[in-house]
Amino acid sequence: MGASTVMMGGLLAGTTESPGEYYVSNEGQLVKAYRGMGSIAAMEDKKAGNGAKDSKASNAGTARYFSEKSNVLVAQGVAGSVLDRGSVTKFIPYLVAGVQHSLQDIGVKSLAALHDGVNNGTVRFEMRSAS
Repeated sequence: MGASTVMMGGLLAGTTESPGEYYVSNEGQLVKAYRGMGSIAAMEDKKAGNGAKDSKASNAGTARYFSEKSNVLVAQGVAGSVLDRGSVTKFIPYLVAGVQHSLQDIGVKSLAALHDGVNNGTVRFEMRSAS
């Protein structure tokens, strides 16, 4: 609970501003191609290394997962498609509202107050399992 940042690649992938090509799915929905940085497709992409002689070695996907010199790439990300979400300027307010409602449900006013509460024990979480 101490994080100040989050990774949101898949969440923002369907926005107009994100890279990727739009196409119509078999179900007739507008979707955008998405591939995570750790996906096999991203690690094998010759363009990802800016056309370098050894683009695999200069590819950020392989560098991040220490696979530059490996002959065997292990997928640590996904490739697929995501529904069109429109512009990020219209989507972000929904994310902000969701965080605000969650903080309200927990009983704190900000992320800083959440961090403080977790650290001093006034905010506690319960782990539930299916068993």
